[in-house]
Amino acid sequence: MAVRIGRQSLNPFILQRPESAERIARRTFLRRAGVGSIALASLFDPVVARAAEAFAVRSAASQRNHRPRIKRVIHLCMAGGPSHLETFDHKPELAKFDGKPMPTSLTEGQPIAQLQGSAQSLKVMGPQHDFAKRGQSGLEMSNVFEHMPLIADDICVIKSMHTEQINHDPAHTFFNTGTAISGRPSMGSWALYGLGVETQDLPGFIVLTSEGGGQSQPIGSRQWHSGFLPSRFQGVQMHSSGSPVHYVDNPAGVGHDQQRDIVDTVSAINSIRNRELHDDEIATRIKGYEMAFRMQTSVPELTDMSSEPKHIVDMYGCTPGDGSFASNCLLARRLAERGVRFIQLYHRGWDHHGGVKAGVAATAKLVDQGTAALVLDLKQRGMLDDTLVVWGGEFGRTPMAQGSGRDHHIKGFSMWVAGGGVRGGTSYGATDDFGYNAVADRVHVRDFHATMLHMLGIDHSRFTYKFQGLDFRLTGVEKARVVHDILT
Repeated sequence: MAVRIGRQSLNPFILQRPESAERIARRTFLRRAGVGSIALASLFDPVVARAAEAFAVRSAASQRNHRPRIKRVIHLCMAGGPSHLETFDHKPELAKFDGKPMPTSLTEGQPIAQLQGSAQSLKVMGPQHDFAKRGQSGLEMSNVFEHMPLIADDICVIKSMHTEQINHDPAHTFFNTGTAISGRPSMGSWALYGLGVETQDLPGFIVLTSEGGGQSQPIGSRQWHSGFLPSRFQGVQMHSSGSPVHYVDNPAGVGHDQQRDIVDTVSAINSIRNRELHDDEIATRIKGYEMAFRMQTSVPELTDMSSEPKHIVDMYGCTPGDGSFASNCLLARRLAERGVRFIQLYHRGWDHHGGVKAGVAATAKLVDQGTAALVLDLKQRGMLDDTLVVWGGEFGRTPMAQGSGRDHHIKGFSMWVAGGGVRGGTSYGATDDFGYNAVADRVHVRDFHATMLHMLGIDHSRFTYKFQGLDFRLTGVEKARVVHDILT
């Protein structure tokens, strides 16, 4: 099919000089025709669109180094740093030292956020909530969780996490990108770069946010940015209430057919420019226009939850579209069903420098039911087998008191994972009796990244992108390991 712009007729497959119509090698064709030409062709012919997407998936599959365990990742990010001592790391010995001086052998010379320089006055704060054994596995869990015990046999709690950044924003950046240096690609962007997308109607990487229960630290969009990767791999934030995506709706007075004409024409013009430059960003712009046009139909269908059975909505304990974490969990399941590769749900409210006892209980109540429902819902639909669910924050909290709260802590904290062949009903690693240092089977953030990529079928040590003459990796140049012991 040819595209006519003024007097010029363009073949959407060969936007080149006349000799380009000759038989040329497949690789040469792709290099010279450019992604933009294929993207433009897909605007006009759904068969071409499906073929182009199938080619992209086959090309992405070549990044895989072994058989994948999962297709997608759902990251439930507890922003602010939940206290491991009030959630998943039971420390009965800590209670015996409540109110007593913290051993200086543990804290001297160690990075502590706001407590830095007060080593002589550091006092131990015992656990503020009781723990109990849950599920058939007997996994220990704080009593602040009413619903998560239902998934105790499905999750693996990693108690020996440690990281390198002690303040919120750089710690989030480190957890998302593997470095504290701003401008690097997020792990969701790396996943899209390596594996491509499974849906043409929605972005492959979507972010939702909610807040409540404690101090809400801001979350910057660079946490889901593509960095030096082409911008088509960056995450797209959807809003939990109101219009889900800004600027997707047609302007007043512009109908569907008119918008289709605009998209077609702008994309054709962009493709002419891409014929000369072979620029990834122009190709991204072409695909972006088309994606936005498709989202005008797909997003309203996605966010219209009237078709969800009452017992499912009741399981999540939400009013769909109310902006709550539970509603976002229900939306995450719908996104996963529609082929979205990487989904992040941030809940801002875990920063408890004061009032940690009441604060942890309040914030846990806001995320507890939705979290459990998401895992159970995925499981009953047979989707947990090929989904990795991750629950945790950017760091933990100190065993020392900060008034009635706890300070930031990076030397040892907890998170849990489920799905994709994770050994459910287990814990891995350990901190010392004070919950201060990770001392057994220590898991660095980069180890988590390596394990996640392994589950997606990618060898992190071979997964690179050349930028400014260097081969960059999500796991960096430091040593990282796949935590095989948590997998079946």
